[in-house]
Amino acid sequence: MAKRRPRAGLPTDGLPSPRRYAAIAALCCGTALVIIDGGVATVALPTIARDLGVESSSVVAVVTVYQLILVMMLLPFAGLGERFGLKRMYQAGQMVFAVATILCFFAKSLPFLLVVRAAQALGAAGALSVASALIRQTYPSAQLGRGLGINSVIVASSAAAAPTIGGLVLSVAPWPWVFASAVPFAILSLILGRALPDAVPRARAYDVPGAMMCAATFGLVIGGAESAVHGDSPVVSAAIVLLGLAIGHVFVRRERTRPSPILPVDLLGRPVIALSAVGAFAAFCASMTLLLSLPFRLTHQFGWTAAEVGAAIAPWPLTNMIVAPLAGWLSDRVPAGLLGGVGMAVSIAGLTLLAFLPADPAWFDIAWRMALCGSGFGLFLPPNARLIIGSAPKERAAAAGGLVGTVRLAGQTTGATVVAALLAMGVGGGATPALVAAGLALLAGLCSVARLRPSIRNPKAVETEVPVR
Repeated sequence: MAKRRPRAGLPTDGLPSPRRYAAIAALCCGTALVIIDGGVATVALPTIARDLGVESSSVVAVVTVYQLILVMMLLPFAGLGERFGLKRMYQAGQMVFAVATILCFFAKSLPFLLVVRAAQALGAAGALSVASALIRQTYPSAQLGRGLGINSVIVASSAAAAPTIGGLVLSVAPWPWVFASAVPFAILSLILGRALPDAVPRARAYDVPGAMMCAATFGLVIGGAESAVHGDSPVVSAAIVLLGLAIGHVFVRRERTRPSPILPVDLLGRPVIALSAVGAFAAFCASMTLLLSLPFRLTHQFGWTAAEVGAAIAPWPLTNMIVAPLAGWLSDRVPAGLLGGVGMAVSIAGLTLLAFLPADPAWFDIAWRMALCGSGFGLFLPPNARLIIGSAPKERAAAAGGLVGTVRLAGQTTGATVVAALLAMGVGGGATPALVAAGLALLAGLCSVARLRPSIRNPKAVETEVPVR
């Protein structure tokens, strides 16, 4: 008698069911930890600036330092996780973050707070660098899309909760408690993390020179730009940026000769992935430019409280939380290039409307515009990320996930730098940031539509983007 063929879609890999659910919960908590910690600080910036007696353009460094360390260390930590084990790297990052957060309560000056935020970012980078690879190991291959969809919901819901949590905490407690709001997620993730896929270290040597050049490239280029924004010597700032670019040039040439490069230059050589990465960078830069500048505009121009600012920002991620899973489902049926083009068109409309607010706006005047922006970015980002990961060879999926995270963080960090520059020029509290964000969204939309060209959409990308049913 012939053997019975297995039914299509049955799990043949990944973790077994009971353990899988605990691992999923641990990964969800870790994702929430990074997103909330990066978002709650935005609402608290005006309060921190007042309490520490620093300028508004300087206090933005609380966000940019966190994002800068993340973008510097994400790819090096991903390689380190492959060397010593993904699970070990993930849990070590959670522990470093929890300890660093306690130190926030001792911050009495901006420099000390920036050091603590850097330590928090190191812990968050350790966890985030291997999250995509752990998701791939946790879910069966047939359910990987579902796993990425769940992760996008966690990202959106955490982003939705962050400004509200920050505003509520500030209304009842001093600002250091804002940073402590993410600690429960770290503790819960550590407890549940025992169910994560077991650490399987690789015997190959870790590329220390490559990791150092990767961190130096991002750190010097973005740090030099930050230095110029904060009024340091233009000559020194330019020299720092040029040094970073020179190291980056050597780094990229070196990575092209390596079989498993820290910087995935092999993936960026594919036009569909390169366009997706540029589009994602522009989109994240646009969103951070608007979200980081809006609290200053609402506080200084319209006199809103921190709680009111948090409530005004919340519709963006709340709408994103609803639209993002729908966008993931649509990406099985509609090309990501088309979805991204429509999404950015919607976002451009919302950003332009935010630039031209009424003279005395009510909450609803802000809320529906923010919801429009959130729906547009929600329609663009999940299919874009899925296309990057799905267009990469299976053995390079972890590198593709690291690329997605690095592009997101680089875009957000650049957006924060743009806001600091606009604040330093005296135009960061008005309509200018929203118009700048609209221009960046236009660039993201053009990159997305360009992927519809037959010469760009290689067969593997088409197969991943619109599977045959």
